[in-house]
Amino acid sequence: MQGAIKSRHIQYRELGKSAQLSLYVRKTQTVRKFLAGCSRSKQDGIRTTEVHCAGPTLPAWRCELKTKMSVSLVSELERLANALESDNATAMAISLPSVADRIAKHLGVRTDEVAILGISNRWRHLHFLVPVALKNVGFIPLSSNSALAARTARESKPEINNAFAAVRHATVFEGVKAATTTGESIQKIISAPILNDDKVVGVIQISRKGMNAPEAGADFSAEDLGKVLSLCRPLGKLVRHLAGE
Repeated sequence: MQGAIKSRHIQYRELGKSAQLSLYVRKTQTVRKFLAGCSRSKQDGIRTTEVHCAGPTLPAWRCELKTKMSVSLVSELERLANALESDNATAMAISLPSVADRIAKHLGVRTDEVAILGISNRWRHLHFLVPVALKNVGFIPLSSNSALAARTARESKPEINNAFAAVRHATVFEGVKAATTTGESIQKIISAPILNDDKVVGVIQISRKGMNAPEAGADFSAEDLGKVLSLCRPLGKLVRHLAGE
């Protein structure tokens, strides 16, 4: 090995100056290309750095996109709510089912897994605004001890339950099967009060349904709850105008 290296040194010295210069330039170019490749790899590493968003690790661009989507939906709901206060014609044009559909897509659930309930202060009960299939099924007394929605309204406190099917609760509305509902059991749920001027005017519930918990999908997280809570204030104005009280 050492003999081979020594032989190369002798051959190099025997080259003319022009040949030595040419060989030196080629080696320099090779080194520069190598260093440039390393620099690009390093930059690529920076571009694909992952950040944590209170849940599964996501690339930075996906986390930013989710944040923009959340802000966009909240802004749209606020715009609709503000328009309601100044224009009765706008109220006629707004469809809560279409709002629920947007919320479902935003949160990654099915449309029938979004429920918005209004409060009747006169009759002291909750009534469904969406899904539409549940509007005429019945009411939930605010005094009910077995209905999560009633407790959410009374205590004005949000809640996540990823083992909801195992908890004693009223199931009459879950069993309703119609064109827009599946009739499957709720396995996981987020329940949050909808406020208007610090007064509870309704309840929003986001669920995952299925035959069992694994089939229903991933557990709800604190990040999911944060998204729901961000929608509650603009929803408060909408519910107050559209619920009739």
